[in-house]
Amino acid sequence: MLSIGSVNVNGIRAAFRRGMGEWIAEHAPDVLLLQEVRATDELLAAHLGPDWHFVHTEGAAKGRAGVAVAARTPFTAVRIGLAADEPEPDVGRWVEADLEVGGERLTVVSTYLHSGTARTPSMDLKFAHLDAVTARMGELAAGGGCVVVGGDMNIAHREVDLKAWKTNRRNAGFLPEERAYLDTWIDEQGWVDLGRRFGGEGPGPYSWWSWRGQAFTNDAGWRIDYQFATPALAERAKDAVIDRAATYEARFSDHAPVRVLYDL
Repeated sequence: MLSIGSVNVNGIRAAFRRGMGEWIAEHAPDVLLLQEVRATDELLAAHLGPDWHFVHTEGAAKGRAGVAVAARTPFTAVRIGLAADEPEPDVGRWVEADLEVGGERLTVVSTYLHSGTARTPSMDLKFAHLDAVTARMGELAAGGGCVVVGGDMNIAHREVDLKAWKTNRRNAGFLPEERAYLDTWIDEQGWVDLGRRFGGEGPGPYSWWSWRGQAFTNDAGWRIDYQFATPALAERAKDAVIDRAATYEARFSDHAPVRVLYDL
């Protein structure tokens, strides 16, 4: 069995101060897909420790973005970014790594998409990046192998994926144009949303709650963190859970980890 955990850490230093190390010790994931690392390679290595191999790409702006893949075994190949000339807002948002597991190749991707603000230029940047992500996901899906793309997509796919969907229909993260990209990944490219497959009909379970107010206490959240698997890998997924903390104080990030167990 292989356990893959994906989580937006909201800053690796802050996450470890709040208890991420204890979460790793308890669940013992074999692979970590990290988003919003907000640190250098040296700081990431210091927090993960010597038992992990990792590939990491920092965000272009200090204190923003940054994604990493960490594994307990060495990688056979790594690929950073989606284009040689990525625009600055897209830097630190996509990293791929290949692993050999049981004699098979497993490709794992950590990604962090723009949040954006509706009806502003930031949404144009988000859509442009989504075009590049969709093209690459199409290439990966066409390969027919075992691939997982995990991360903070900053998009709730359907009404069951956020509590206040009625009041967010014109807001970034739930715009029809954004949600259509996920439709393409699932309906046209064949990716399987494992969180929904194992999470039931909903509403929820959610993966993000604002730090402010009573959002966490009232479970007024969004499901914007995913693990998408190719059909070849999805058929070997045995369980998928969102590790919602027991209390507000016990959270190490405003996002909960998405953890999937694969029969590999």
